[in-house]
Amino acid sequence: MQRLAMDLRMLSRELSHYVEHQVRVGFFGSGVGFSLILGFSVAYACYYLSSIAKKPQLVTGGESFSRFLQDHCPVVTETYYPTVWCWESRGQTLLRPFITSKPLVQYRNELIKTADGGQISLDWFDNDNSKRYMDASTRPTVLLLPGLTGTSKESYILHMIHLSEELGYRYVVFNNRGVAGENLLTPRTYCCSNTEDLETVIHHVHSLYPSAPFLAAGVSMGGMLLLNYLGKIGPKTPLKAAATFSVGWNTFACTESLEKPLNWLLFNYYLTTCLQSSVNKHRHMFVKQIDMDHVMKAKSIREFDKRFTSVMFGYRTIDDYYTDASPNRRLKSVGIPVLCLNSVDDVFSPSHAIPIEAAKQNPNVALVLTSYGGHIGFLEGIWPRQSTYMDRVFKQFVQAMIEHGHELSSM
Repeated sequence: MQRLAMDLRMLSRELSHYVEHQVRVGFFGSGVGFSLILGFSVAYACYYLSSIAKKPQLVTGGESFSRFLQDHCPVVTETYYPTVWCWESRGQTLLRPFITSKPLVQYRNELIKTADGGQISLDWFDNDNSKRYMDASTRPTVLLLPGLTGTSKESYILHMIHLSEELGYRYVVFNNRGVAGENLLTPRTYCCSNTEDLETVIHHVHSLYPSAPFLAAGVSMGGMLLLNYLGKIGPKTPLKAAATFSVGWNTFACTESLEKPLNWLLFNYYLTTCLQSSVNKHRHMFVKQIDMDHVMKAKSIREFDKRFTSVMFGYRTIDDYYTDASPNRRLKSVGIPVLCLNSVDDVFSPSHAIPIEAAKQNPNVALVLTSYGGHIGFLEGIWPRQSTYMDRVFKQFVQAMIEHGHELSSM
């Protein structure tokens, strides 16, 4: 209560200062107008601090992991203050790509071959100017997996790299086949249930720097792919730890939520057109096995997956694909420390589908659940141009695992 009172006084002072200096003329510049605005501001501040700003729920499968996070990743136990004028789920989700800055990151591109004759585009940030890890052979390496149609150019990927650049780490972004401007050499794209390309990338990166600590982080679909990989391979991975953000835990629940009228209008149709555009660039590669005209008429992600993705990867039905794609069913098999940040108001990943009970059964898993934040939103501050709550969780967790991860084995 003492902290709440301090927060209330601070926010009230800021609002009062803003109103006093910005609102000067007409009715709103009068004493009555000022009093009304100030009264409304104080009432809103009370509501915000009592109902919106909350500590996240931390769910772990083991006491040792919980203590480790509290000691070395304190942001997961601190109150998250969403942007005061934009805390609603859809607003946070829609605003982030437009309002957050895009830090400049200079990549080195590498194309690697796959067993089926295809190629994967990797974008490296080598961080050769690192003063903390001058020896490239032991410089910590973090693999980043973007979302559904995302690449290394996404603002959330750029922020992850920029925010942690000072820590001296090396980053490599895994661009899914055909989305980063490279040609498709075989009639195959990607999906979140097939982990073969990710396994190829992890093996390749680890073979280049076998002595370097190796971690991974996935966002949205990238997190689903990462969790499915970890669930399949268990502890037999060169990765030391992993983090996921805004993962869709149950694909059926995700698509059902996104097919609600408002969500379809704001998100589903747009993402469907993005997927169609992505595959249409390589249309000539698929015409022998897929009815591309039928694919281009899809009006939802579910229809696209039924007509393209499930066919591409040999699933008998769309339900078979969605069952295999859902990472909640593999969470119990994850064999390395994994932190998973989700917002319970995320329309892409409904709260009722978050596998809380499954997480409690695995000592390697920690769920961090905020009340607000949307899908890859987690905006904070009055004008959230720079880092978000998600970025801070990522930075603290990666640093904790690299610098103190050995403590987990001794707890």
